[in-house]
Amino acid sequence: MKTESTTYNLLNSISYPEDLRKLSVEQLPEICKELRQDIIQELSCNPGHFAASLGTVELTVALHYVYNTPYDRIVWDVGHQAYGHKMLTGRREAFCTNRKFKGIRPFPTPVESDYDTFACGHASNSISAALGMAVAAARKGEKDRHVVAVIGDGSMSGGLAFEGLNNASSTNNNLLIILNDNDMAIDRSVGGMKQYLFNLTTSNRYNQLRFKASKMLFKMGVLNEDRRKALIRFSNSLKSMAAQQQNIFEGMNIRYFGPINGHDVKNLARILRDIKDLKGPKILHLHTVKGKGFEPAEKDPGIWHAPGRFDPETGERITTDTSNLPPLYQTVFGETLVELAEKNPKIVGVTPAMPTGCSMNLLMKSMPDRAFDVGIAEGHAATFSGGMAKEGMQPFCNIYSSFMQRAYDNVIHDIALLRLPVVLCLDRAGLVGEDGPTHHGVYDLAYFRPIPNLTISSPMDEHELRRLMYTAQLPDKGPFVIRYPRGRGVLVDWKCPLEEIPVGKGRKLKDGKDIAVITIGPIGNTAARAIERAEAEKGLSIAHYDLRFLKPLDEALLHEAGRNFKRIVTIEDGTRKGGMGSAVLEFMADNDYTPHVERIGVPDAFIEHGTVQELHRLCGMDEEGIYNILIKNEE
Repeated sequence: MKTESTTYNLLNSISYPEDLRKLSVEQLPEICKELRQDIIQELSCNPGHFAASLGTVELTVALHYVYNTPYDRIVWDVGHQAYGHKMLTGRREAFCTNRKFKGIRPFPTPVESDYDTFACGHASNSISAALGMAVAAARKGEKDRHVVAVIGDGSMSGGLAFEGLNNASSTNNNLLIILNDNDMAIDRSVGGMKQYLFNLTTSNRYNQLRFKASKMLFKMGVLNEDRRKALIRFSNSLKSMAAQQQNIFEGMNIRYFGPINGHDVKNLARILRDIKDLKGPKILHLHTVKGKGFEPAEKDPGIWHAPGRFDPETGERITTDTSNLPPLYQTVFGETLVELAEKNPKIVGVTPAMPTGCSMNLLMKSMPDRAFDVGIAEGHAATFSGGMAKEGMQPFCNIYSSFMQRAYDNVIHDIALLRLPVVLCLDRAGLVGEDGPTHHGVYDLAYFRPIPNLTISSPMDEHELRRLMYTAQLPDKGPFVIRYPRGRGVLVDWKCPLEEIPVGKGRKLKDGKDIAVITIGPIGNTAARAIERAEAEKGLSIAHYDLRFLKPLDEALLHEAGRNFKRIVTIEDGTRKGGMGSAVLEFMADNDYTPHVERIGVPDAFIEHGTVQELHRLCGMDEEGIYNILIKNEE
């Protein structure tokens, strides 16, 4: 669906920011109103990230109005905020294809548009990337090029943001950092930084006077760059004494402006113009409301982060009856964790800002003192879990597979090295669908496989997930990885007794004589359907093994396959390079078996966005693709 072209007085005339800049300042509130309404209309029928983009409408309009984009660089942090940006930069007509297979991409990327200056999808990278651009512009003599980093939606809790700030404070640059403070990440922001940003105050009048005085003193020759920095430090000290509050940003010699109302577009445009050409790094602190302009989203921005389809008039979310469907894997995780924690007092839960997304909120509700949301800080989540494990606790640390990439060193250095009993639950493993290449969790099997002391597992269904979770929290299991996908399982009757699974022990699901199929994880269910079809239609006899554990491997199972089959097909919802198929090939070579091994998995490429079904078909991992591999020598 695309909104009717007659709906808007101003928005229909704007294809690119140069059209926006032809408007008067007095027209900006109207364009914001129309842009916000268009976002609401579009996302009501084509779901995506909703509330965050509503909160940045005025900021988006003001930035493109004041700055000469795309020559001036705007670096967005977390693409959740950037739908308005997409609509104003040549993609409004195509926005109905957002997140759809072969449609426009879910997050800003330079691959799609010159207005998208850097890849964003994972949080907290904007300051570092923008600082690099600002330094590069200075090195190339591009004195008229401005660079702006827009960080918010909880991203300031990420360690990389502080690394960027630290470097910005000591590097010669004119970077502007806009802090979009909406008191939220996806769930509510947590920690001292959230409270600090909420309370931080300074005088706009003071900043205006200071700006005018510094310009005058530079013209008079009284002030140079070295004296300016010394004066900033002195004035910061006086301001801190007067306010009885230390400003963390100005303590780093980064000029601070705000906080100001991020929804007053005319004032915001004026301030951006006033500080646009100031020398040195600067922070502009905005207070915004996530979900602004749509009452249900303002009241419950967590639910409306990505609400699915809804009625734009009533705010009623359009849902389907799922009572007779298998549960989401995350629901099985959340309910099983509570069940385990009730019996094991050592269990605690940890998640980096995704308690609702991974269902850790169930433990938070039932045992709030035993569940920790640490903010957008995956590395800290891993090391924090390691610290608790060192002192006798049993952490279940739930991190989306693609975000676990950011904690790789922490897992090696702070968990595996000491063989600490941390259960690393990797939600959203495999191809995740519409969020695309920044969010696909396809590398975890390959990047965790070389690490000593790790147990790496993946359940084929909900019963296996429950039993692996039970097994992982038993004594002396060490660090234990459990990966499972986004979406629903396969069992409506999913509750089962909690029983131990022998570590490193796979399952033979069926016998066969012609081909051995080895799978790991829920994609084994797709393989089972392809096997049944190949046997029925082509008369093949196919054995099916569920490996369960990538590490340690079930060597007895692999010896059986190596001795008895000339053809082996491995199937995994992960990268073919370095994953389970590679482990099987290594085992066969190490033991002098010579079967022909074919590996089905994600190819050596970044896979685009689309539904999981579309992407599995693209990669030859759907039922049809597996069936065609199984029968290819039978035609």
